[in-house]
Amino acid sequence: MNYADMETPCLILDQERFETNAAKMRAHCDARGVALRPHLKTLKSVDAAKVATGGMLQRITVSTLREAEVFARAGFDDILHAAGITPNKFDHVRKINAETGKRLILTLDSIEMAQALVKNDLPNSAMIEIDCGEHRGGIGSDNKGLEDIARMLGRQFAGIMTHAGHSYSSDEIGRIKEIADDEVNAATTAATRLRAAGIEVPSVSVGSTPTVLHADTLDGVNEVRCGIYMVWDLSQFGRGICALDDLALTVLATVIGHNRSAGVLTVDAGALAMSKDIGANTYLPDARFGWLRDANDLTPLGLSIDTVHQEHGTVVVKDPSAFDRLPIGTQVRILPGHACLTAAGGYEGYHLRQGGFWPRFNGW
Repeated sequence: MNYADMETPCLILDQERFETNAAKMRAHCDARGVALRPHLKTLKSVDAAKVATGGMLQRITVSTLREAEVFARAGFDDILHAAGITPNKFDHVRKINAETGKRLILTLDSIEMAQALVKNDLPNSAMIEIDCGEHRGGIGSDNKGLEDIARMLGRQFAGIMTHAGHSYSSDEIGRIKEIADDEVNAATTAATRLRAAGIEVPSVSVGSTPTVLHADTLDGVNEVRCGIYMVWDLSQFGRGICALDDLALTVLATVIGHNRSAGVLTVDAGALAMSKDIGANTYLPDARFGWLRDANDLTPLGLSIDTVHQEHGTVVVKDPSAFDRLPIGTQVRILPGHACLTAAGGYEGYHLRQGGFWPRFNGW
């Protein structure tokens, strides 16, 4: 691919790496005997979704109703909205129902929301979210109100779901395995409680990329959800979850300034292009806001974006020869720290390294 005339910043997606990553996860889940419900919040692309599912227009995960609407219109007919629903979003749900006719499963974790769903005659089924240790959303598997929520939903009860987002908090595989065990145990314990109370539990769904890959057992689980495995990033690499050659998403940027006296050069990829997330630095301190690489072959340049402003990325230069190696106008590719937030910038789509373009969308 010839990058020379491309306006920057823009996203470059290595289609071959992406397809390989997606196929590996599908094979992994097949071998574990669980269904894969890919999470599409990162790429927000119909083309990418079709690759992630192996061409099957079904069983996907989203985080926003905008995602649900776009994928439903594209023909996907089994969509889980994996963020807690609230009444101010019911009209949007009704619109998706009426205009697409696709199955849209909602998520909730309170009796109040179950009552609201029923009271407002919203026909969508819903999963009850269980907190497996991250304490972001969900209720404990021992919560006394669990059965009440399921009974309130009645035939609309779709099952149990949980998400071990705190698996990102460690770079020790042993610890990730422990978190995966907690995740599975929380979901299956809740399901067992409900079944003991005579309530059918159609689905038990868990997932984060690290736990899906490293769980010792998925017994009692019939579905897993994950997403970052499709493109990976420095945050995952720094914790040893993937190899550097697995990273499929980069930002093409241009050197737009030299300040030799200050010892910095500037690229046109700032906070809006890269995000302000520096979570990768926990286990990869020099990641900063992204590693700079040669645009063509990703040869390391030994540089990182150290500071971001809205449209500017400042790169500290310790070896003055870098100014000569990277004259103003030089293009570089940047490996992102957190691909999800990088992709969520103002980009209209992905320029495929092998040629072509996949549109993406934003919004809620």
